[in-house]
Amino acid sequence: MRILIISDIHANLTALNAVLDHAGAIDAAWCLGDLVGYGPDPNECIQRVRELPDLICILGNHDAAALEQIDSATFNPEARQALHWTQHALTEESLAFLKRLPERVDTPLVTLVHGSPRQPVWEYLLDTFNATRCFEHFDTPYCFVGHTHLPIIFQMRSANTLAQLQVPEVDSSPILQPRAIINPGSVGQPRDRDPRAAYAIFDTSAPRWEYRRVTYDIGAVQSRMLALGLPDRHIQRLAAGW
Repeated sequence: MRILIISDIHANLTALNAVLDHAGAIDAAWCLGDLVGYGPDPNECIQRVRELPDLICILGNHDAAALEQIDSATFNPEARQALHWTQHALTEESLAFLKRLPERVDTPLVTLVHGSPRQPVWEYLLDTFNATRCFEHFDTPYCFVGHTHLPIIFQMRSANTLAQLQVPEVDSSPILQPRAIINPGSVGQPRDRDPRAAYAIFDTSAPRWEYRRVTYDIGAVQSRMLALGLPDRHIQRLAAGW
């Protein structure tokens, strides 16, 4: 079974369409949250994700903030400006979809969250110390997360050791060994100095993790953001991947 793993689309339809075209045939799709926020196409991205086969979609912190489940004061000024724009842009149909999203889903093989298994919506997993502690909060062989916009694998070899950090190489397809916490990176706003959209294919038969990047028309997205009056910082960072 080939499962598309996407996260942090952030209302970037051009990047999302590039990923879906590049991924080819899939059996299912798992989206790890933050469909909206920052970008110019929140409703279009939600609709496109809803069309994916056998979809599981998780609530992200920007999705929750758009629903006023998170105080906008917790965001920096530019993110808050983009959030308020998003809240006014979302249709009732889009809001209804976001309201139905769970914070966590556990399958027999994988736990799915946006932030971490310890704090599903908000915690950033950026270091081995906190990642190690998070292994106590799920029982499945693997946990897939988003939120940091950084492609990364935390591997736990033994319950008595510190998790090991690995940054996967583009177009690599390692066989996964339990237990691991894995982030596919961001579709719509990468932050690892590589502006290409990031995603992964999870092949459950191996199990294998196919880590991928794809180029898209960043200039077209920047033009739409500029025309809508979205923050300049969010416009500029797309081209640099930070």
